Amino acid sequence: MNHLDTTVPVHTILSGKFRRYNNLPMWRQALRPVSIVFPNLRDMVLVVCGFVQSFVKLLLWRPDVVFTKGGYVCLPVGLSAKLLGIPLVIHDSDAHPGLTNRVLARWATSIATGAPLKHYPYPVARSHYVGIPISSDFVKTTPASQRAAKKALGFDVDRPLVVITGGGLGAQRINNAVASVLRELLPMTSVALISGVGQYDELRALTPQDDAHYKLYAFVSTGMAQMLDAADIVVARAGATTILELAALAKPTILVPNGYLTGGHQLKNAAAYAEYGAVGVIDEHKLDADPIILHDRLKDLLDDPAARKRMGEAFYTFAKPNAAADMADLILDAVK
Repeated sequence: MNHLDTTVPVHTILSGKFRRYNNLPMWRQALRPVSIVFPNLRDMVLVVCGFVQSFVKLLLWRPDVVFTKGGYVCLPVGLSAKLLGIPLVIHDSDAHPGLTNRVLARWATSIATGAPLKHYPYPVARSHYVGIPISSDFVKTTPASQRAAKKALGFDVDRPLVVITGGGLGAQRINNAVASVLRELLPMTSVALISGVGQYDELRALTPQDDAHYKLYAFVSTGMAQMLDAADIVVARAGATTILELAALAKPTILVPNGYLTGGHQLKNAAAYAEYGAVGVIDEHKLDADPIILHDRLKDLLDDPAARKRMGEAFYTFAKPNAAADMADLILDAVK
């Protein structure tokens, strides 16, 4: 049997980003020379340098196709591909198209999106709704798989479980809200809180560690699919990949988007699925001011299994289990 070499060479280039913040009007951003204006000017120079580096590398390599994912490092690479006549394929995970992809889309051979096409300004003829490639571990939850996951994690299999995660770094406002209402939640549900390393010790001191229905995790490096499979309800940020993982599980979900990120893309991600009744959404600022909102929203769902089922099924319609293969086909078609 022949085995493919799985070693992928990595080359770096200089690049820079354009800092802009959804929660600040442009005039206020212009008044922040140290944190915004000067770094943006510096990064403009870095982008030019990265363009020269990219152009030379692509000129020497002469690839059949260039694939970019939309991060700021992709801009000089995509522009170099355009000038050298190399087919360019781009993918946009968020429901809000990023600045780099908005620039590169005009020259892209093919454009793939993570959310339905109506959320993007791209030419329909070159655009394809493929979803986001995710691990094959994320498959639709069944009663048997959920019970097995709860048992493996040490939770009561006959009791509902709420899994709360703010992403790899945690989310302070979500963590604080959970700490505020945890004692009211535990009589009606088990709770697993993934806090992030930074606030873990603080939350250990604030939350009960002797309750069998509550577990605090600093970080989950492996087994996240099992953790989410065990959940009856998930509370999470609105990152594009997280959303599609939860959709693949058909998991009733409450999203708490981070409104401070560039372009407000998490707000738009959450809205894109909320309009179909696939997720619930809680405003982070309202949650910070009144944590009981989280308790009330969870109680409503815990008391209404039919509503949870409707949410899960509506969410599952967005699952794209063949996203990786469809994306690969688009890249290969661009070569042809």
